[in-house]
Amino acid sequence: MFITRLISGIVLVIIAFLTIWAGDLVLLATMYLVSLIGFRELTKATKVHADKGFSVFEWLGFAGITAYYVCLYFWGFTTPAMIAIVMTLMTMMAAYVLCFPKFHCDKPISGFFAFFYAPVLLSFLYLTRTLENGVYLVWLIFISSWISDTCAYLVGRAIGKHKLAPVLSPKKSIEGSVGGILGSALVGALYGFCLAKTGVMDITAQIGIFAGIGAAGSVLSQIGDLAASGIKRDHDIKDYGKLIPGHGGIMDRFDSVIATAPIIYFLALYFVQ
Repeated sequence: MFITRLISGIVLVIIAFLTIWAGDLVLLATMYLVSLIGFRELTKATKVHADKGFSVFEWLGFAGITAYYVCLYFWGFTTPAMIAIVMTLMTMMAAYVLCFPKFHCDKPISGFFAFFYAPVLLSFLYLTRTLENGVYLVWLIFISSWISDTCAYLVGRAIGKHKLAPVLSPKKSIEGSVGGILGSALVGALYGFCLAKTGVMDITAQIGIFAGIGAAGSVLSQIGDLAASGIKRDHDIKDYGKLIPGHGGIMDRFDSVIATAPIIYFLALYFVQ
């Protein structure tokens, strides 16, 4: 099991590196496919899916995701993308009204949540890459999520005594949470120092900002991780999918990245650029 998980993790890192380094349409297409899968995993978990094939809310979600990513590519995170988000909500509401009382109101609500939670929030990884120096800034997302997870796990195993969320996630501790935040801040600062030292980015005076971004991202990362676990517990499922051997589905592996990407984008946009 550990070997399978390790190999899958290495493959994921390689794919992430190659697609992020390529950027532009390659990264956008990758995020689009990942978003479709993540959306489907969430609709299945929240029972929005149909017994056979796809439900009307899933089809509308797929259309909304496609429209949203097309808007991102041509116009970025501007008015057309906002319109795509709003229209996805409105078409799901229209389907609920026109089909009433076939569907309960939780279907369009959960359908739109699945659309926004995975596809829209994940898109901020691509948006961060489009920023000036985005090829370097985008790695703060992974520092704030995957590095945070690792540090929290190691510190929790070593000295964790006080439960962070005993009902939702009994193995997570307050000490581990603090370790994840401090670990992300430290790695963020070191990453900023390396970028400044090598002359890649002139950010010597902003190393503290990189540390702050790492810490803030870690907090959101942990919230995203716990929220995703809560959804699974509410719907009595172990994993969102089986796509990634040893890890589960897209939502199992990217739950913290989904929560971290937006905050990293906005912090980098306003404090680093």
